[in-house]
Amino acid sequence: MNEKALSILEYKKIIELLTAEATCRMSKDMAKNLCPDTNIRAISEELRSTTQAVDLIVHKGSLPTEGIYDIERIVSLAEKGGVLTAKQLLMVHYNLSASENVVSFIKSDIPDIPLIISLVELIVAYPNLRADIDRCILSEDEIADNASSGLKKIRREIKQKNDSIRNKLNHIANSQSNRQYLQDTLVTIKDGRYVIPVKQEHRSRFPGIVHDQSRAGATFIEPQQIVNMNNELRELEIAENVEIAKILQELSDRVAEAGKDLINTQRLLTRLDFIMAKGKLSLKMKGSEPGINEEGIMVLKQARHPLIDAEKVVPISVTLGKDFRSLVITGPNTGGKTVTLKTIGLLSVMAQSGLHIPALAISNMPIFENIFADIGDEQSIEQSLSTFSSHMKNIVEIVNKSGKNTLVLVDELGAGTDPTEGAALAISILDSIFERGAITVATTHYNEIKKYAISTPGVENASMEFDVETLSPTYRLRLGTPGKSNAFLISSKLGLPENIIQRAEKLLKQEDVEFEDVLLALEEDKKRAELERDEAVKITEAIRNEQRIIEQKKAEFEAQKEKLLADARVEARRMIKEAKETAMEVKKELRDLSKLESLGERNKNFDINRERLREKEKKFAER
Repeated sequence: MNEKALSILEYKKIIELLTAEATCRMSKDMAKNLCPDTNIRAISEELRSTTQAVDLIVHKGSLPTEGIYDIERIVSLAEKGGVLTAKQLLMVHYNLSASENVVSFIKSDIPDIPLIISLVELIVAYPNLRADIDRCILSEDEIADNASSGLKKIRREIKQKNDSIRNKLNHIANSQSNRQYLQDTLVTIKDGRYVIPVKQEHRSRFPGIVHDQSRAGATFIEPQQIVNMNNELRELEIAENVEIAKILQELSDRVAEAGKDLINTQRLLTRLDFIMAKGKLSLKMKGSEPGINEEGIMVLKQARHPLIDAEKVVPISVTLGKDFRSLVITGPNTGGKTVTLKTIGLLSVMAQSGLHIPALAISNMPIFENIFADIGDEQSIEQSLSTFSSHMKNIVEIVNKSGKNTLVLVDELGAGTDPTEGAALAISILDSIFERGAITVATTHYNEIKKYAISTPGVENASMEFDVETLSPTYRLRLGTPGKSNAFLISSKLGLPENIIQRAEKLLKQEDVEFEDVLLALEEDKKRAELERDEAVKITEAIRNEQRIIEQKKAEFEAQKEKLLADARVEARRMIKEAKETAMEVKKELRDLSKLESLGERNKNFDINRERLREKEKKFAER
């Protein structure tokens, strides 16, 4: 990718923002070295990993990959038989802990993130090694007593020996007979051995080894009585160092055994931290994953320049490479033409770097083999080049190197020289680049180029909208309409005398006046069409809302009708059941009366009951 274009498009600032989101030196290095790719599979995978990072962060949070260490040299030293320091082992311990934390983090309550999961599944954790380093090493300078039984025993003996020596020296120093000969009664240590401060004139009274002499006149003597005890203490300290070296060697050997897995895991954690950085940047920019195509079609919807305040930037929508490959943007100065160029270019390189872009997710980006940009005043004082010459030098390179799958961005094409020659040259350059198959976006003020865009297939006009009432740009990009300079109108509103403006209008060529009138009419027609379209959209939306309400009420009616029918069916079944049960009871009672009659057991109510039951049976039969 063209380095000059990346610089002009301020790609480095995006990289700086990405680097700030990474949490370890290795992933920061990955961010700093990120470049646009041209392989569609690699780009698509990087974009998917960014999307999955966003999904994970939003759903559960970022992976715990913060601040892992670069332990490749440490592992290499261990593999060569070297003894690692406590500090180096703690760095290994930190990475091992991070490995376990990441594996644990990804085990539950996560969205569908197959790319990230596939990386985590390759991590090899060594919980026993991590636990043993944690048990043995307290800090960069301290080994735990429980690192080994031998170390614990030696340190217990060292404590006991220290106590014995101190007690012995305190007894000597605090003896009533010795106090007058001592500078003070404090027991101190010189060169790792216990001594007492003796007044210089009385040093002969204390046989032993002289270690030092103070400016105050004290001689530090190791009394003969404790020389052997100090020797024994020194031997214990040497034994302690030997045991510590043994512990460090054992841990170093275990690091060497796990060396390949430790290095691979470090690289996986670095990769995961880099992916998380991409996800965090996307969330900060409110970015989306664009589609990627190899057909050379760019579709940007509501695209925002990522380096402009999100509250102030005006989104643009543009399609290139489908109905036209060359776009000519016109409009007033400071109207947003240059920002539009940079937005198109910067979002292209971001997408090809696997980064989300600040645009709607329906956006779709082509893959450019190269991007060329000539934007801004690049006058070279050292080479004594004029503005026109400087730009033309860039244009020469662009024309020679552009081709299919190339994006060309040119600001104020043909400016800096005679307008007539500049416009003709600009049209010829645009034609040449177009014939080479490149996608081009150029800005201009020349009417001739506007006319060229109107009459040439594959070339389209666009303009940056300008509010003549407020004399300020709206920064909105309008496709299909060339922009007016509005110089006379703006000058009039700013108070320039009308006679000067009228004189200027007379100096214009008739064809230019007519063209400006045509542009004005086109702009008014387009605004009117847009207003009518917006009104139609509102009416359509109102009709759709009304249809939704009708459909909702119809659904509610159908649901209510179905419920009434269901209730009626239930009630009918209940009544039928009740009728059947009553009929059975009547028949049973009639049978019982018949039995009594046959037995001659009739009374005065017998006939009345029989008639009542028969009447009841008749009624239920009718039901």
